Amino acid sequence: MLEEVSRIAREAGRIAASRCGGEFRQWEKVPGHPVCDIDLEVDAYLREHLRALDPEAGWLSEETLDATDRYERRRAWVVDPIDGTRDYLRQRTGWCVSVALVEDRVPVIGVLDAPQRGEHWTAAKGKGARRNGERIEVSGRTGFVGARVPADQLPKVDGDLVAVVKPNSIALRIAMVAAGEADLVATLRWGFEWDIAAAALIAEEAGATVTGALGQPLAFNTITGESFGVVVATPGIHAAAVERLRERALAVV
Repeated sequence: MLEEVSRIAREAGRIAASRCGGEFRQWEKVPGHPVCDIDLEVDAYLREHLRALDPEAGWLSEETLDATDRYERRRAWVVDPIDGTRDYLRQRTGWCVSVALVEDRVPVIGVLDAPQRGEHWTAAKGKGARRNGERIEVSGRTGFVGARVPADQLPKVDGDLVAVVKPNSIALRIAMVAAGEADLVATLRWGFEWDIAAAALIAEEAGATVTGALGQPLAFNTITGESFGVVVATPGIHAAAVERLRERALAVV
């Protein structure tokens, strides 16, 4: 099934890329959360073709009204048609199509397609992760000081870390850890499963440690479709990252 999901995600990425920079309607679902016609077009394409692959699977997507019966199903598609919409609208490359198949609350297939970066990421549970067909692995970093973090800028308290280029897509930032191009990605807020489901599997299969903001295990296709933060890091620094961020996470949980 991974090959078919990969094919569908590639076509969804092609559809989105072909419209980037053209004319389409855009608006804000809520302040600070942009959406456009292309999000909906790609969502409809993915829903049609992925559900044809597995009609019994539930459906959780950023751009589809949630059907609560998906929680009762063993499997569910967890999808973000365009993760990183801000970069898409600005004609930047830091966006991707994100598709995961979740079984028993765990991602078993994950695909990211970032056509304007020339990157296609895939993973299947227990079978490793790949970018453009090549096996990827996390870096071997074991020291927290100097760890690379995708960020526009780092707060003073984290001045011992190193900022690297940050795509708008959280999925692509997580994938950077999977490919050894960053060492740590963390968010300290409630977020939606569709943002991280595919990337979390890709990172885990590349050797990263992936948890919630407080070090808690992640689950997917939950009733709310949300989780509290995410910490993705090389195994050697994950515990130190959770400890560094604990007070800040507890202040907002």
